[in-house]
Amino acid sequence: MNPKNPPFDPARRKFIGSCCSAVGATGMLSTLAQLRLTGALASPGNGPVTPTVSGVVAPDYKALVCLFFAGGNDANNLLIPNDDVGYGSAAAATGYASVTGGRGALALPRTVLLGLNPKTSDGRAWALHPALNFDLAGTNTTGLKSLFDSGKMALLANVGTLAVPTTKAQYQARSVPLPLQLFSHNDQQVEWQSSIPDKPFSTGWGGRTADLLDAMNSNNSISMSITLNGQNAFQVGSSTKVAQYAVSTTGAINLSGSASPVGTSFQNIRTKAQNDLFAAQNKNLFETAFAGLTSNAVSDSALVANIFAGAVPFTTPFPNTSLGQQLRTIARLIAAAAGTASAAPSLTGLKRQVFFARIGGFDLHDAQVNANDTATGAHANIFADISRSLSAFYNATVELGVANQVTTFTASDFGRTFNTNGDGSDHGWGSHHFIVGGAVKGGDIYGRMPNLTRSGPDDSGSRGNWIPTTSVDEYSATLANWFGVSPTNLPTVLPNIRRFTDSRALPAFL
Repeated sequence: MNPKNPPFDPARRKFIGSCCSAVGATGMLSTLAQLRLTGALASPGNGPVTPTVSGVVAPDYKALVCLFFAGGNDANNLLIPNDDVGYGSAAAATGYASVTGGRGALALPRTVLLGLNPKTSDGRAWALHPALNFDLAGTNTTGLKSLFDSGKMALLANVGTLAVPTTKAQYQARSVPLPLQLFSHNDQQVEWQSSIPDKPFSTGWGGRTADLLDAMNSNNSISMSITLNGQNAFQVGSSTKVAQYAVSTTGAINLSGSASPVGTSFQNIRTKAQNDLFAAQNKNLFETAFAGLTSNAVSDSALVANIFAGAVPFTTPFPNTSLGQQLRTIARLIAAAAGTASAAPSLTGLKRQVFFARIGGFDLHDAQVNANDTATGAHANIFADISRSLSAFYNATVELGVANQVTTFTASDFGRTFNTNGDGSDHGWGSHHFIVGGAVKGGDIYGRMPNLTRSGPDDSGSRGNWIPTTSVDEYSATLANWFGVSPTNLPTVLPNIRRFTDSRALPAFL
């Protein structure tokens, strides 16, 4: 068996979490993670290298938002065949609706599918899950399908972790390197976020991007990497200056009992003593680093608290769900960095920001759909939340005047099996994803859809585990290029990218 990734050992996480709990600052968890991972950065060929000048481009504002689908999204019910042959029937031997060769009990009724008219065609017809157009009022009119139709959302087909381009014959013969621990939730989440699937984890591609481009931020007073859903691998880099900083949906995460050291109250005296401890010289390297990171976290919290104390700079309503509020908070932070449509000045001095949001519930081995109406159920409910929240987020960027400067992309552990295990699906491999933003060349499907035949040319086995036809590296490279990473420095962010770009072009959705 392939080895597990040692940097994410639960015992170590528990220790670091306990340290943070002891001082009452959840926001320091992600910064302390940088201390834990620093030693791993020396691994040859698997970490950041010194960027060249060409990695820094014009200092215009841009934000990259990673929306992670935790648990492995069943993308076979996201992008669905919508032609007679592809959709098939329950009685057919093959086809989406086939009981024996297709989705069986997971198949959605063709009558409710949201048909697509992409700008380019592979000769087949495709449709979206009906829940992907729900709006805040619960009507099926102005969600993600509408963004696709208006050219603000693109779909990327069959993307997943790959060490090198891989065919079915190569996979079965094990004649090429394969991602470590395929079909494992923890490992595949880390590999998606690191974009280095054939080596133990050290840094994430979002963190490496931040390390490279942080020079574009002038007089920045807070990290350019902000997470709305806890510690993640995506934003782990080598520089503590751009360590991932955790913010809650209600604003800053403060150190308990901190206050401005003014006056003689007990709290102010305690705060002054605390700051003196942070500033003290320590012989122990860990204590010195801990003090510095804690002091920075306190300062960052004060800045974020100040941002959230002001008026909300937009009127766009958001769902009162975890995802809706994560994206609403990101919109507020973007407004603080980029200014608003009325040309308000930046409050943070940032020209580049990387955000991380997450929604869970996708590990649906059972109860994925309602038996009497497969267009409803747990999976549909998650999709409806995503549609409402992400369309609201896009609308807020339009209101702020930054829609062309903000790109949101989705990621997940893996796809799921094409066939059912009853009323759910099992861990798969390749999956479909979408990208939203004003700069997106939307209204089209990029990459190559798999041949949806079980045991067919794109199935790694017999259950419809699609071998990815686009790698996470290629997906990430298109995003990184748009964000400001030059072709010269792309291998700094994505060390394996030349394994793919030597033989094929990047997906051109941006």
